Amino acid sequence: MLLLALDTATPAVTVALHDGSDVVASSSQVDARRHGELLLPAVDRVLAEAGLTLGAVTGVVVGVGPGPYTGLRVGLMTADTFGLALGVPVHGLCTLDGLAYAADVPGPFVVATDARRKEVYWARYADSRTRLTEPAVDRPADIADEVRGLPAVGAGALLYPDTFPKVHEPEHVSAAALARLAAERLAAGEELPAPRPLYLRRPDAQVPKNYKVVTPK
Repeated sequence: MLLLALDTATPAVTVALHDGSDVVASSSQVDARRHGELLLPAVDRVLAEAGLTLGAVTGVVVGVGPGPYTGLRVGLMTADTFGLALGVPVHGLCTLDGLAYAADVPGPFVVATDARRKEVYWARYADSRTRLTEPAVDRPADIADEVRGLPAVGAGALLYPDTFPKVHEPEHVSAAALARLAAERLAAGEELPAPRPLYLRRPDAQVPKNYKVVTPK
């Protein structure tokens, strides 16, 4: 087994390789505006570090969000392209699950990433492997009662200390954590989700309402 894992659902552009035993190479860069520019060089970098070629990959794992439309689709389209080109399966994993898996928190706890617009993408966890709620997008003040007293993980929690006063690492998701989680679940015979995006809300770019229709004369 050689899993190529990647995630672009947050400001982190992160890639890792897992050989079935553990992660053999990884790369993470935080830049919310350069997902498309940074992702493929990061793939090349981890392959070179591991001394392997893309043709050796037997499966792809991609973070499906939730996350902003533009950044998220970079990782998903890249994963789909690799899967088609190599003829290997492409698996999806919730980005919040990757953050939870890497968290050194006994549980229960909350994972929250920055959703912009003064909102967070979030979910509650019983422990690092067990999500209790479906991912959602909300204003922190609106979920304060639901998360009161719970430790939190993620960059979204850091932005709103009134709602999340106890924040733990990691701040951003890592492909290494996604790869380890995917390898663990595959080894247990679990079927991983399809690589379909969790957008949770409409993209910022939309067709204007009441626009003027121009017809040929």
